[in-house]
Amino acid sequence: MITRLASVIAGAALTALCVLPAQAKAPADPSALHTDQLRDLFFGEALFQAHQDRYFDAITGLDTELDQFRLLDDPELDPFSLHFGQAAFAVGDLELSYRMHREAGRAMEQVLKGDVPQPIKNEAAYRLAKIHYHKQQFANALHALELIEGRVPERVRPEEQFLRAQVYMQLGRFEEAVALLKALKGEESHSGFVEYNLGIALLKAGETEKGLLELDRLGRGAGIGAAMSALQDKTNLLLGFQLMEAEDYERARTYFDRVQLSGPFSNQALLAAGWVEANAGRYDRALVPWQLLTQRKPTNSAVQEAMLAVPYSYGKLEVHSTAAVNYGQALDLFGSQVDVLTQSINSIREGKLLEALRRKEARQVKNWVVELRKLPDAPETHYLLELMASNDYQEFLRNYQDLNDLLERNEDWLQSLDAFEEIIALRRSYYEPILPALDVQFRQIDARIKMRLEQRQRLAARIDNLLVNRRPELLAKSDETESRLILEQIREILDYNPSLKSEETEARITRLEGVLKFHLSREFDHRLTEAFKRLQELDVVIATLQETYQRYVRSRQAATHSYEGYTDQIVSLRAGLHRAQRRIDQLMARQGRMLEQLAINELDQRRAQLESYQIKARFALADSYDRANELQEQRADARKVEAYQQQFEQINPAASDADGEALPVDNPPELEAPQPQGGQVEGAGDE
Repeated sequence: MITRLASVIAGAALTALCVLPAQAKAPADPSALHTDQLRDLFFGEALFQAHQDRYFDAITGLDTELDQFRLLDDPELDPFSLHFGQAAFAVGDLELSYRMHREAGRAMEQVLKGDVPQPIKNEAAYRLAKIHYHKQQFANALHALELIEGRVPERVRPEEQFLRAQVYMQLGRFEEAVALLKALKGEESHSGFVEYNLGIALLKAGETEKGLLELDRLGRGAGIGAAMSALQDKTNLLLGFQLMEAEDYERARTYFDRVQLSGPFSNQALLAAGWVEANAGRYDRALVPWQLLTQRKPTNSAVQEAMLAVPYSYGKLEVHSTAAVNYGQALDLFGSQVDVLTQSINSIREGKLLEALRRKEARQVKNWVVELRKLPDAPETHYLLELMASNDYQEFLRNYQDLNDLLERNEDWLQSLDAFEEIIALRRSYYEPILPALDVQFRQIDARIKMRLEQRQRLAARIDNLLVNRRPELLAKSDETESRLILEQIREILDYNPSLKSEETEARITRLEGVLKFHLSREFDHRLTEAFKRLQELDVVIATLQETYQRYVRSRQAATHSYEGYTDQIVSLRAGLHRAQRRIDQLMARQGRMLEQLAINELDQRRAQLESYQIKARFALADSYDRANELQEQRADARKVEAYQQQFEQINPAASDADGEALPVDNPPELEAPQPQGGQVEGAGDE
């Protein structure tokens, strides 16, 4: 129970630190927690929790173990001493992984100021630079990197070089970043990402052709796996947009065609591929990717733009009736999606988004953000996939989830304190009735033990005195003592009645006394030795008795201590947890409002965009109807002229020359134009 209370104390102390708003998440570095030989079970448990991404449990476990280790009288006897230095350094890494940047930064600065080997200082400087980089303090990150002297440990050297290149890029020092990234090419741990950053750095450094060539190689084959495929698609998309800005549409189309149709960048690639063809004047070819795009999820912004691009192309191809039909479909889609967005905004304001974010599936299900869209009762998640995938939103989300986790942990700890109080009350109710009777018996036994100890001390003193003053009668047996007492009694009788005394009687008494003294004197040494042996045996019994006595005393104290002395500690812990709960509630409310406001702003922007699309679609629909009607009227006039010509030829065949061409007629006769059936204008089709 003491260990459990220590964990609660450590957890409550860490809660007060963790509720501070975090800036950015640093990726976990399991290599920093690597150990060749594990000797301590508690340190191994912390490593296990860290590799499971349960950094809070790992930090509390290590902090508790470190605090207990520092209080030991002989810490070198504890197997944790073999991992003490590594554990103290690992706490900083775990705090960084848990986004406790202030604590991690202070830990790394203490290492830098301490008397430790230079390789350890170099690694601490690298981790401090990583903290500043994720807090977007790039100048401070560069200053920390400049503290490195010599080489960092080999296991973090590629990460340090890659971090340094990223810092240079953020500070606009692209030439230095290019040099570092070129040296890192071929590093398996950063395969693909080095090439991508190198291409960007070359473009920013003004070496456009080299940058495009580097990105082109990456776009042809980044590697195997979902992450590498996504990086390859992103590279091709970047190259396509770069060439579109340069109006090199033919080369841009090649890169857009490389993007996978099922990847995360496929929608943007299809939309851009259509615009490449449209900018080149090939509207019929632009319809192919755009029509494919319109069959996808209507919540995507690229799909919604394609809903307008398709009828735009039909209009450019002079197929205005089909354009009008597609504009009408786009209007219907935009109207329904505006309603969905309105429902989503109302749902967020009702708190359903935060309720969904607090679900435990958020930490247990992979790609939970994507799976969230499948929930039928969560319309607030529509249109938020891109927002939820952004770094800022993910950071706010992790902070909110961590706060919620701390809130739940505090509730569990409060329940644990209630359970402790119940256990203590049960122990009190069990021990208090029986302890008074046990104490009475114990006092009686204690008195007897003291008496026996005094008797033993007297015997020991008497035996020690016999070594100096030889008195055999003191070692006489009971029958011998009885015989000696009888002889003394006979002499007293004879002295009292002299008439009974005779020489024979005196001689017999003297002879008996002499025999007794001789026997006692002869047996004295042997009996003294036996007395010493018996005293030693008595010492063994007394030692056992004293050990039993001490066990009872300890058991009695343990029984009392099992329910005494915890009240103040539990009250203090409960008050601290309640204070932490109030602070967490405030921070969760603030963080939740921030999440809701970000989502509402995103949805408002998308709704405003859809409303602007609606306005454009309405004007375009009206224009398409006007153009379609104008085309119908032109076709009707053409048919009338053709009918006039045919009737004129029937009336005046001589008006045609030998080749069958019609001759000009100054005043054609008034003929009735043919009327379309059903009151509809013919020729209103797409062809």
